[in-house]
Amino acid sequence: MDLEQLLPRNIQELKPYVAGKTISEVKKEYRLNRISKLASNENRLGCSPVVKDAVLRALQQIQDYPDPIAGELRKKIADKHGVKEEEVILAAGSESIISILCKTFFKNGENAVTADATFVGFFVQAGVRGINLKKVPVTSDYRFDIDTILDTVDENTKMIYIANPNNPTGTYINKNEYGKLLKGLPEHVLLVMDEAYFEYARSVSDYPNALENRPENVIVLRTFSKAYGLAGFRIGYGFADERLITEMLKTKLTFEPTTTAQFAAFAAMDDQDFIERSVETVKKGINRITGFFDSHHIRYADSISNSVLMILESEEEAVEFTQRMLESGVILRRVNAFGLPNCIRITIGTDDEMSHFEESFREIYSIQKS
Repeated sequence: MDLEQLLPRNIQELKPYVAGKTISEVKKEYRLNRISKLASNENRLGCSPVVKDAVLRALQQIQDYPDPIAGELRKKIADKHGVKEEEVILAAGSESIISILCKTFFKNGENAVTADATFVGFFVQAGVRGINLKKVPVTSDYRFDIDTILDTVDENTKMIYIANPNNPTGTYINKNEYGKLLKGLPEHVLLVMDEAYFEYARSVSDYPNALENRPENVIVLRTFSKAYGLAGFRIGYGFADERLITEMLKTKLTFEPTTTAQFAAFAAMDDQDFIERSVETVKKGINRITGFFDSHHIRYADSISNSVLMILESEEEAVEFTQRMLESGVILRRVNAFGLPNCIRITIGTDDEMSHFEESFREIYSIQKS
């Protein structure tokens, strides 16, 4: 079998998403009892306790196909955000909605513009569709360069993708930059504002909630995977002009998200106390780790997300540090696939997990300095 003849060129050249190691993999490989998984931007508090009962209720319907538009949850989300139900779409995570966008709106020869250091899932889904990605370098402080992004748009550009806050950097575009983006956006270009980390960022004074200023060519993505702690259920949602949603529903896999995911998300939305506790845990953790880095003269990017980007001198140093931390039971995320080979993303964890990180860091740091 000749794969070169069998596969399209874009699939042959596509670099697949490589997930971080799981807790069970690390336990088995290194025979460790204490594991702190700070690699995947999950909510380390877990999820709201009300989710368990909701999932048990969902199991009573498991023999039936899920509601293809997640009607009850769709209405709940619409009511919460003051939009029409027809302006909401749900799928198996916001990455699935990105896939839907790529399948629905791009014609052959059209391109998308984004940063060279942003969510790798967008790179993968664009590659599957064979979309030409025009990647703009991030600034010296690891932020989206809005002026250059707008200058890069041409007559074949269909979409601009902005993760806000950005993954993996944790940085964000502010209200003025968002206004500049909207003002300079051609009518034929869709602007995707991926706000997966919205709950952590919403209290920042100059953070632009794109849902509050959403022209008809702006699409806003959100998720239940982060602050809500439902990453294992795979459920995300998006807001757009109802005409766009109508077209997106044509290319969505019919029966996603699952029944259990819909029930879990519906229940989780009612426990806002859990969300506030999750956000507060992250804020304290951000202050803790940045103070720790300051005391050890380690560079990092200012973050309003649930992770911090650690900046090292070289890719070799990042590889060595990540491996040594892994051997001590602390799972971190190298972000070379995101375009930053000398950087490491560290998810904010529980107090015990952050202590584990600090203890392991001090041990490795002292070895490197000796």
